[in-house]
Amino acid sequence: MDAQRASSAPWVSVVGMLGLASGMGIGRFAFTPMLPLMQAEGLSLLAGGQLAAANYLGYLAGALACMVVNPRAGAAARAGLLGVAVCTLAMAASPGLQMAWLWRWAAGMCSAFVLVGVSAWAMGWLAQAGRSGAVGGLFAGVGLGMAAAGGIAWLAGVGGWPAAPTWAGLGLLALAVGLLAWQPLGHEAPATAHHVPARPSRVPRAVWPLVACYGALGFGYILPATFLPALARLWVDDARVFGAVWPVFGVAAAASTMAAAPRLARQGARRVWAAAMGVMAVGVLLPVVSTRPPALVLSAVCVGGTFMVATMAGLQEARRLAGAAATRAMAAMTAAFATGQWLGPLTVGVLTRADDPITRPSLLAAAVLLSAAAVLAARTAPAASRSGPTR
Repeated sequence: MDAQRASSAPWVSVVGMLGLASGMGIGRFAFTPMLPLMQAEGLSLLAGGQLAAANYLGYLAGALACMVVNPRAGAAARAGLLGVAVCTLAMAASPGLQMAWLWRWAAGMCSAFVLVGVSAWAMGWLAQAGRSGAVGGLFAGVGLGMAAAGGIAWLAGVGGWPAAPTWAGLGLLALAVGLLAWQPLGHEAPATAHHVPARPSRVPRAVWPLVACYGALGFGYILPATFLPALARLWVDDARVFGAVWPVFGVAAAASTMAAAPRLARQGARRVWAAAMGVMAVGVLLPVVSTRPPALVLSAVCVGGTFMVATMAGLQEARRLAGAAATRAMAAMTAAFATGQWLGPLTVGVLTRADDPITRPSLLAAAVLLSAAAVLAARTAPAASRSGPTR
């Protein structure tokens, strides 16, 4: 792809969508639908939580690295996509828990590079083309990747396939996406293709409250995002049922970004973000009310249908406020999100009870989400009057 073709908004959206589908849908979230398969082969829920925490720590390390190094967007995306493919393939050959922990950590680090790199690369080109409203298609890639990974894991569960070849199939899919996106990612948008200055721009103070709210988002959503299929498996021992939870989650995430993108310009990113976190809190609380399959599916829709809307709105608002420090601001947001995700599983371990593993962690997660939504809603009107409409 030449530079002129790379600047075409549809091509940018497609490349960015596929990049996020691989980097996030596989590198970050494939472990969730894969966990029931690994449990069937003897992996405990505690060990699963440790592997999940390893991925979150790697994600945090990658985000912090992007803040310090401030790499070019396309280069960060390239390195991340290649790394995700290698780490996912390595999961198929991991001889034990320690090596699996290492590969999940590395995959998380690479995923952070993908999210920061692809988002900055694609948003730069879309802004250059005057198509900032097309971010819905871009961020739909995360949900599509989750649905694809969940569908593959669902077929594996129904067919009784082992976990190792399923990991290998996901790794090959990630490798194909990385090779497809490699050339386009080599062309930076003109506004972001300059060399990094000797003293990079600092993240503006106005961004830091958003960073805190984004960290709350990571903490609040991680309980259902990590353990929902496994919880479904505890109460419904039918792979056709519990295996379908994650594809539903991913489809809801993809559809929601497409539906919400036009609202960002009309209502403002913060208002959309606050509403999304409120709906997510409802989804987090649903398994407390009922563990029947319809409640679990509805929980997946509520959480899956809002977490990427909140991600899209949060990153777009941070980019708008940060100006020249956009890449660094998005890295700070990602680091806060990763910190919340890392603290989530630890909280589950502290608060959970043998007879009720879900109630107390869910109540805390919902409270954190609603508190952050209240902060965003309180700041929406003044921010909108000072800053103008989100572009």
